[in-house]
Amino acid sequence: MKEFKHFINGKYVGSAGGKTFENRNPVDNSVIGIVHEGGREEVDAAVAAARAALKGPWGKLTQAERIELLNKVADRINERFDEFLEAECLDTGKPRKMAAHIDIPRGAANFKAFSETLANHPTEGFRLDTPDGKGALNVGHRTPKGVVAVVAPWNLPLLLMTWKVGPALACGNTVVVKPSEETPATTTLLGEVMNECGVPPGVFNVVHGFGPNSAGAFLTEHKDIDAITFTGETRTGEIIMKAAAVGLRNISMECGGKNPAIVFADCDLEKAVEGTMRSAFVNCGQVCLGTERVYVERPLFDAFLKRMKEEVAKLKPGRPEDPEANFGPLISLEHRDKVLSYYKLAEEEGATVEIGGGIPDMGEALQDGAWIEPTIWTGLPDEARVIREEIFGPCCHIRPFDSEEEVIALANDTRYGLAAAIWTENSSRAVRVAEQMEAGLVWVNSWFLRDLRTAFGGAKQSGIGREGGVHGLEFYTELKNICIKL
Repeated sequence: MKEFKHFINGKYVGSAGGKTFENRNPVDNSVIGIVHEGGREEVDAAVAAARAALKGPWGKLTQAERIELLNKVADRINERFDEFLEAECLDTGKPRKMAAHIDIPRGAANFKAFSETLANHPTEGFRLDTPDGKGALNVGHRTPKGVVAVVAPWNLPLLLMTWKVGPALACGNTVVVKPSEETPATTTLLGEVMNECGVPPGVFNVVHGFGPNSAGAFLTEHKDIDAITFTGETRTGEIIMKAAAVGLRNISMECGGKNPAIVFADCDLEKAVEGTMRSAFVNCGQVCLGTERVYVERPLFDAFLKRMKEEVAKLKPGRPEDPEANFGPLISLEHRDKVLSYYKLAEEEGATVEIGGGIPDMGEALQDGAWIEPTIWTGLPDEARVIREEIFGPCCHIRPFDSEEEVIALANDTRYGLAAAIWTENSSRAVRVAEQMEAGLVWVNSWFLRDLRTAFGGAKQSGIGREGGVHGLEFYTELKNICIKL
């Protein structure tokens, strides 16, 4: 039985009030650990430690010294790869080969990628003419934002947490991280790595707990937090945004999505099927960038649907360590109840269930796990709730369309605007349609192909702000202008 304590000022500490909750493995619902729940006392201590480190040892390091430390952190994660892999798979139930390919290596890479990118980006400089003819020099100068609250999600726990912590620390900030209550393990383990690599106490802090009336609310409402970065559902983002308004704290939010894929008849069918399979079903559909609405040009509709059903039938659920398994459980039984409610609603709204739609028989040993069938629907009206609301499960609806104008309107007919995928071999059409997508990220003939130097974020109710590459400078630093009279 593991015990997950808070990591504050370089030390692991329990909750003062002794409050804990269970951490369960979604594969079989077994208890794998006890997590300490943070209250105001723990959040106050973490924020105070972060503030002291900001003003003290961390703030006095040079940029080169910070980069060296963060590179050590990345290397140490990779040296302890198997430990991080085991922790991530116990928390999420995802196949080991997926976590070994994506979660852990990219989680480590975030420290190196952002420290190097942000350290070498220039600021602006302007020469100003003045009436006395001597002029003035204006120089842009960036300073850390301060103490940053990082509220991280459960679907890609290490990767999405370090996606925020990496650039925050590279810019000289200190952080207090509130990981999801569902996935405390890798964030907790990262504290050990920070100590091993010589990162000063208080730079990286972790407080566990829930949202309302718990660590999440206490952290985002804290008066000494200078900025908040959040990934999660839009409803929670709205609550955090209200909290951030008090004190005018800056926010960066990547929220929900109801992402479309547009498949034109001139696409490469096998590429489109392979890409859409990934975008709809990888990580059991628990990806904010995932596809839940698929629009297929009518001449290709039947062939595309047939191939998708064939590929879904090949998905093999199983334990993370099963080398043949490529499909894990949902994160929890609670989340499965939510997804199953949409499976039921789809049928009530008139969907044809092409494949899936229920709970698979996983045998006696795994019957208590959060397993669910990958599902494809057709036949739903465009106003159906299943078409308009984010489900965050392994499911998609496939609908035919007849014209480019029609499908652009359908794809954009959502309150969300996170991502879109376009499948066509016509380059002019690809650019033309991509430019009209109301989304922060658009992929053409690919999905989730990420260059960390590019902007990442959503439009409409899918988020506020952009991170990634130099765009993170706008959130993680304050840009001041220094005017020097000559």
